[in-house]
Amino acid sequence: MQLQGSHWSSAVASVDGAGGRNTPLRVDAQRNLEHVLRAAREVFGELGYGAPMEDVARRARVGVGTVYRRFPSKDVLVRRIAEEETARLTDQARAALGQENEPWSALARFLRTSVASGAGRLLPPQVLRVGVEAEAEIRVPQQRQVGLADLPQPELRLVEQPSPVVPGGPDDAGAAALLEVVGQLVDRAREAGELRPDVTVADVLLVIATAAPSLPDAAQQAAASSRLLDILLDGLRSRPAG
Repeated sequence: MQLQGSHWSSAVASVDGAGGRNTPLRVDAQRNLEHVLRAAREVFGELGYGAPMEDVARRARVGVGTVYRRFPSKDVLVRRIAEEETARLTDQARAALGQENEPWSALARFLRTSVASGAGRLLPPQVLRVGVEAEAEIRVPQQRQVGLADLPQPELRLVEQPSPVVPGGPDDAGAAALLEVVGQLVDRAREAGELRPDVTVADVLLVIATAAPSLPDAAQQAAASSRLLDILLDGLRSRPAG
């Protein structure tokens, strides 16, 4: 399900558990839906996708029955949040590609924007497990210098089996779109010689996931994320041959 504009203010339909149809909501029902979605993002971001629906209802200050009226199962709610997060990251990657001429600046902008938004705490595990097998194939032997053109390119591949932690998971089209555009960022930075040649799309997504700690104090969390991302970005950059 793709939302236009704000992920929260534009959610103007509810899921019909029987037929899967979208139906217009009353103002109070729309408000409840927005509260539930916001609460779900916060709860899943803090506790992971294994958090119970009761925690989401408590954070949204509604009854758990209200949550189930909007989302007939937890899997449906998880899929909604995972798809929105995947779409948001895709938009951020496209914006970085379109607005930054320098390859490294584009990749760094995408990472900073994504980490600052807390995206890593909601990345579905099946998106993180992309191209893992290809990583071993593109390691650069230390005993010889290999040009970028000689390096095998990592394959962007979706994991076919859904994760048991996120049974809903994002749809294949949404995940594929994210991988494709992040792949462009990675390829550009690698071809410009600014990104380590062994860095893959999976590595970049893992940086987003690891650089977004959940801390109780917002200022401390922002400072910790920024500091950690600076260290990780430094590790991603290529070094001149010495």
